[in-house]
Amino acid sequence: MKIAFTIVIIAVLGMTGYFLMNKNESNTMVKEDTAMMQNDEKKTDEKMAQEEDAMMEEDTMMGDSRYVTYTMKAFNTTNNTKRVLFFYANWCPTCIPADKNFQDNKEQIPENVTLIRVNYNDPETDQDEKDLAEKYNITYQHTFVQIDTEGNEVAQWNGGQIEELLAMIK
Repeated sequence: MKIAFTIVIIAVLGMTGYFLMNKNESNTMVKEDTAMMQNDEKKTDEKMAQEEDAMMEEDTMMGDSRYVTYTMKAFNTTNNTKRVLFFYANWCPTCIPADKNFQDNKEQIPENVTLIRVNYNDPETDQDEKDLAEKYNITYQHTFVQIDTEGNEVAQWNGGQIEELLAMIK
């Protein structure tokens, strides 16, 4: 009887040890799988961001997009066109419809003109955009500044949509 009892205890302890070891291996595999999935998601997000940047750069470089959002790269790569800076604020009640109007009618913007939307005084405004606003003495949103290839101001006006833009370009 003692022998049978000892065998049962050894068997129970052995099975418990076996299940605990398999559980640890299983948890390790789940953690590894989770880490791999998160890494894949990160790579996918990075790849999508790179593809988006490449598409924007291609549009800017090839002149396919006549209305672009400000980046230093977009600003610098469009200096062979007549550049017009549109100082835009995401809270501005006249900027929002103007932005939509420009997007809907960008094919009307002449091929030798690039309209660059620059954030002004809103949460998306970065230091480069603040510096541009200071350089051209921008005091409020929905202001346009046409600049030459050297970045010198050619004209400045306030308000308007596609019609005013086309009328004001020099």
